[in-house]
Amino acid sequence: MTAPELEEPPAGVRELFGLAWAPIEHFAQMLAEEGELRGLIGPRELPRLWSRHIVNSAAVEPFVGSAASVADVGTGAGFPGVVLAVMRPDLDIHLVEPMERRVRWLTDVLEELDLDNVTVQHARAEELHGRATFDVVTARAVAAMDKLARWTSPLIRPSGRLVALKGQRATEELEAAKYVLRKARMDDVAVHEVRPVEAAEATTVVVATKRR
Repeated sequence: MTAPELEEPPAGVRELFGLAWAPIEHFAQMLAEEGELRGLIGPRELPRLWSRHIVNSAAVEPFVGSAASVADVGTGAGFPGVVLAVMRPDLDIHLVEPMERRVRWLTDVLEELDLDNVTVQHARAEELHGRATFDVVTARAVAAMDKLARWTSPLIRPSGRLVALKGQRATEELEAAKYVLRKARMDDVAVHEVRPVEAAEATTVVVATKRR
């Protein structure tokens, strides 16, 4: 069976990932071969796998900083958690995913890429409340900011951060979520437009810091 053709990586992507390029390329090829079959990505996503998903996921990395532990909530196919784990082998990353078939996929990815800094948590974010906390929680296309704040704030340590990949409605979502964010002690909020490589679209990253 011939593997589906991948989108060519945008200019600058090899430089963006540096030493992480080989495993990132391998991850992309796994998604091209199995992603649609395993219900992880739609057929329309393959022609924009690099620009829309992999490069987009890399946009969280500058906001993680020197954090020791990261939870990627609703990681799905591994965005941004797997990409971040490959870029930052120094981090202890937990991929939080409730769907069993996605958990099986993530386990296969960890074995295939030999990622020893990652743990897969077969759970919803709410099921980890009171059981675990992290320096940073990431999320991509999981829920609007009000729901996301309720689900993630109990997982974030004081002075820790929520780093959420958002779309064009980020500012509207933040306005609707301002009271929830304040109640969750996450009212130090900033919106960043990030372009990991010049050839890619800009990505909106919302960062909310939890007060002590």
